[in-house]
Amino acid sequence: MNKSAVGFAMAVINLLAAASLPAQNAPLIVRAGHFPNLTHSQGVIGQATGWFEKALAPGARVEWKIFNAGPSAIEALYAGAIDLTYIGPNPAINGYVRSQGEALRIVAGATSGGAALVVRADSGIQKPQDFHGKRIASPQLGNTQDVALRGWLNAHQLRLREKGGDVQVIPIANPDQLTLFLKKEIDGAWAPEPWASRLIREAGGRLFLDERDLWPNGQFVTTHLIVSTRFLKQHRDVLKKWLKAHVELTEWINQNLPEAKRILNQEIKRETGKALPPEVLDDSFSRLQVTFDPIRSSLLTSARWAFEAGFLGRERPDLSGIYDLAILNEVLTEKGAKPLP
Repeated sequence: MNKSAVGFAMAVINLLAAASLPAQNAPLIVRAGHFPNLTHSQGVIGQATGWFEKALAPGARVEWKIFNAGPSAIEALYAGAIDLTYIGPNPAINGYVRSQGEALRIVAGATSGGAALVVRADSGIQKPQDFHGKRIASPQLGNTQDVALRGWLNAHQLRLREKGGDVQVIPIANPDQLTLFLKKEIDGAWAPEPWASRLIREAGGRLFLDERDLWPNGQFVTTHLIVSTRFLKQHRDVLKKWLKAHVELTEWINQNLPEAKRILNQEIKRETGKALPPEVLDDSFSRLQVTFDPIRSSLLTSARWAFEAGFLGRERPDLSGIYDLAILNEVLTEKGAKPLP
């Protein structure tokens, strides 16, 4: 899509969104999204406890929408169906680039870590070269784990089948990965938590690579919080309340992990129909960190992998405007904490 077409599309989106704004004295409805993953802890617990409603009151309420993976959440944001969402880095990058930087901004971090490459114990995979001829799953084409998988394969000179190689990447929803793992129809999967731990515990998988091992200090962004630029401009005061609650909820989770896990599990059962075994919860949290730091440095690497995989067009994207941490830093300064660079 050329720049003028993108500009027209975004103008239409903004006009439609503006037309749907509440009357002047009506309560503001904040439409927020998250996935039923442990890497979206603030969103999951926030929905379960009404944490954000309490922070926004009076005068606002929250309507939650649940997504399976990032691209569908981005489409909802484009359509004006949500105002903000917890999401992985690569869908956020793609959404920013496709809209010529008009659609969204990253305003806070949410999770570092919490993703892994798991292989079947009987797959014969012991080293990178053993992936030749194998079928490896990711949650969705172009999502964060899909891009990480493709970047890792490329770094080890493993070519995809569609590019003349012999490794097949199969984008498929996390619950279906578990089924295919048990049927031995896939050899491995690059999955977020709790699915990586479930593949190990429930499907006889073996941890091949904890993604933290690929990053400096073991830190990389798995989930952050994005907001539509329209909402950012029109409701800065509301967003500041949200970010203050987000920081406080992050701190509460880290200080009250047993209770946080309990609430998370109850809400995941409500959203997916099945609670997680305690050992899966413990395994998952051993590989992730709940944080409000968006870990900027890792985003550029993810963007490079996405570009090399062909998801971001023909020119390397300019991401210089994708962050707006001003409000988060106001919140941190008022709390006596160090602002983020």
